[in-house]
Amino acid sequence: MFSKSLIEKFQTIETPFYYYDLDILKRTIAALKAESEKHNFHIHYALKANTNQQILKIICDAGFGADCVSGNEVKAALKNNFNPSSIVFAGVGKTDKEIIESLTADIFCFNCESMEEIKVINELAASLHKKARIALRINPNVNANTHHYITTGLEENKFGINFWELEAVMEVIKNSPSIQLIGLHFHIGSQICDLEPFRLLCTRINEIQQWFSSRNITIIHLNVGGGLGVDYHEPDKNAIPDFKSYFNVFHKFLEIKKQQQVHFELGRSIVAQCGALISKVLFVKKGKKTDFIILDAGMTELIRPALYQSYHKIENLTAAFRSQQDYSKQMEHSEHQVGDPVLNIAETKYDVVGPICESSDCFAKALLLPTTVRGHLFALRTTGAYGQVMSLEYNLREKAKTVYS
Repeated sequence: MFSKSLIEKFQTIETPFYYYDLDILKRTIAALKAESEKHNFHIHYALKANTNQQILKIICDAGFGADCVSGNEVKAALKNNFNPSSIVFAGVGKTDKEIIESLTADIFCFNCESMEEIKVINELAASLHKKARIALRINPNVNANTHHYITTGLEENKFGINFWELEAVMEVIKNSPSIQLIGLHFHIGSQICDLEPFRLLCTRINEIQQWFSSRNITIIHLNVGGGLGVDYHEPDKNAIPDFKSYFNVFHKFLEIKKQQQVHFELGRSIVAQCGALISKVLFVKKGKKTDFIILDAGMTELIRPALYQSYHKIENLTAAFRSQQDYSKQMEHSEHQVGDPVLNIAETKYDVVGPICESSDCFAKALLLPTTVRGHLFALRTTGAYGQVMSLEYNLREKAKTVYS
């Protein structure tokens, strides 16, 4: 991902910044289109993964729809030319304002998560003399076997309508003249690398579909969510997810009825590997058990490790790409003993931390890295998803800029 010339360019740019390799993004999109189109599957990009406008433009130009979880995401999709007829709006807490604006924009579908939400949408649609298209987000009670903070398909989670509520839900829809039920929606979690939960999801969807069929209720659209994970440990080796195997699970195990359309909401798997957070070492501080590398990027630029202990590969770009002579000269001013800087760079265990006044502002503990000094450039990999979009201004931090190639 990083050539020597690119590292030299990074040296001239104020850190921290988000770097996007648009070639990786385009290759990922091409692979996704090729595999999804084999089965006539419809793709909606989950904006919550990354709302960078240049990235949104590339994804929109590829012909994908948009999956939104807030009114402002719906506005961002519309602003970036996503077709309203391809925009779905999910989320457990849609406000009246967001619902009205989305109805006015005539979006494709609301993914509804409670009986009360259906009632409210019906009332608001009636006030606008419109009919709202909805899909029921049903909780399939399938364990995604991922981090509990990003598991969404169990009955204990806040998301979705439980199966045992369906009779009451359908009675509400029957008495809601401004509602049109067009689909079912499912989502079991995020960063799922084992495909078995998706097979179990297909089995559960088939069972739920039988419930509707037995009542002569026609469902045209099946939205099976997203959740496909990426390889955080080997981002170069596995830059593009295995879309082929992922879609084959649904093609093989999902019972698709005549004229039904199948929709997916993918985010992380599209954008994660094209992004990296580039930071510079401010200080190397002695510690009791390990030394501390203090970066100028922190949890304000990448909150995932602090939020749910996520792993991101961390690379010392300076040590990896500087010439032997330049690296050796810099090490002469360090108290560390250095081996061959190209073939056998000395390594030390470090805690890699940020500058924020929180103990949770830590990217990695006891990480073995090339011996590091002030001024070295670092890359935190696979930050194209849930990096920039979750950034904060805590401690009155300035927002990091963006660099593309």
